[in-house]
Amino acid sequence: MNSRAKPVNPPVRKAPVTAPAKPASAAAGAEAVDAGAPVRARTNNHFRKNRTPLAPADAKRQGDISQLAFLTMGGRDAAVDFLNSDNEALGGRPLALATASAEGFEQVASAIRAMAPGAETS
Repeated sequence: MNSRAKPVNPPVRKAPVTAPAKPASAAAGAEAVDAGAPVRARTNNHFRKNRTPLAPADAKRQGDISQLAFLTMGGRDAAVDFLNSDNEALGGRPLALATASAEGFEQVASAIRAMAPGAETS
């Protein structure tokens, strides 16, 4: 006698599921359209813009100015509002100025430090 116990209820094998049959009129029209069309792979390139990434130095300045604004201005909302809105005193958007050059970074950083609570005004 075999030492392995046989299952009481053996698994039931189901028949493979097939697609429902199409009506004759729909099937004839679909074959005529699909017969000459090449099969193309589906891609997600539609959603991706062809942009070049920031240079490492630019990305570092952008991250540093964002962090300085976040810590100095008391939170995310105030920092984002300041960095993304035009500033007449600086001559443009602070985030774009700080990212573009080291001089722009220093101008924006000094403006942020001047706006900090408890900063001396001269």
